Amino acid sequence: MRPDFLRNVALVALSTSAGWIGWSGDVLLLPLAATFPMLWSLARTRLQAVAISAAYFLAASRGLPQGLANFYSSDIWPGLLLWLVASSAFVTVHSVLWRDGKGWQKQGRYLAACIAMAIPPFGILGWAHPITAAGVLFPGWGWWGLGAMAAGLIVMTTRYRPAAALAMAGFWLWPAAEWTPPILPTSWIGVDLERGASLGREAGLKRQHELIDVVRAQQLGTTVVLPESALGFWTPTVGRVWQRSLADKGITVIAGAAVIDSQGYDNVLVKLSADGTDILYRERMPVPGSMWQPWRAWIGDNGGARAHYFANPVVDVANQRVAPLICYEQLLVWPILQSAFHRPHAVVAVGNGWWTAGTSIIDIQRASSEAWARLFGLPLVISFNS
Repeated sequence: MRPDFLRNVALVALSTSAGWIGWSGDVLLLPLAATFPMLWSLARTRLQAVAISAAYFLAASRGLPQGLANFYSSDIWPGLLLWLVASSAFVTVHSVLWRDGKGWQKQGRYLAACIAMAIPPFGILGWAHPITAAGVLFPGWGWWGLGAMAAGLIVMTTRYRPAAALAMAGFWLWPAAEWTPPILPTSWIGVDLERGASLGREAGLKRQHELIDVVRAQQLGTTVVLPESALGFWTPTVGRVWQRSLADKGITVIAGAAVIDSQGYDNVLVKLSADGTDILYRERMPVPGSMWQPWRAWIGDNGGARAHYFANPVVDVANQRVAPLICYEQLLVWPILQSAFHRPHAVVAVGNGWWTAGTSIIDIQRASSEAWARLFGLPLVISFNS
């Protein structure tokens, strides 16, 4: 067996391990994703770069086929197809920008790939970005930590990669030994629910009162966060029911809902209290395919969730600037960085992950949210439905 073949197999196997273990849902394992640029830079042909990139991304996003099968109540084959389609952006960017050159050409190209996968349009499918590990290696460093992580990833593509790997390992060991999850903001609480697929679909008065009972069990003056889609379709009637129910509790509720019109719908967070109700946040990036379907407009059709890309990066709740992240946004880079630019006081991450049963997707979302919150030293509120 030829040495080159064995070398290629080893690189693909290591890239698979980096994606699989780094994105296992344990926040402290995220730095293993930082080995990907080293493996990518060791490719000797573009085809090898394709194989290494595909192995990393497919391993990192391995829960997608099962999740889509759960969502659509179908067999796994459509999910496998969409899994491959979803990997196309990551693989295309890293294969097109790869070059077997000396000097700083390869490093500049990897930097370009990093940026491309962090912002739209390619960043729309920019999951499993190695730079997410910045929050583990450099907690509290903020933008300086982001820059240090980017520099480390670039050095991993040079002949100085052993030194970079050792430096990252050193930064990894220190926070890992004393790691503590981000704290909650004062008087805030995130409520996890186990309502399965019924949450958001079963939105009658009985379900609203069940949720109201959960909220009213909290302490006076608390801000309670409920998961994505918790309220179902948002209507004035739903708002009045909640406003009356909160009249004597001094509680503020942040909950997910959907606002529908003739053109489609917005996936939103709503603020509810005895003083009134208001749409607080419109999701910047819904899930492509199952929610965001831009091709409908190309054929003159309506429907699907709207993407508000760079709108409302922070919202005001009780005199605090909050960075909201709904579900899919927690897997991307630009939404949290855009929010961080506006110096929020806390991060609120919500999701409706009933369809992820049997996968580590929710754990990965939690780990990613925790890493970003730790990077910028921000309190974090998480609320998921499973």
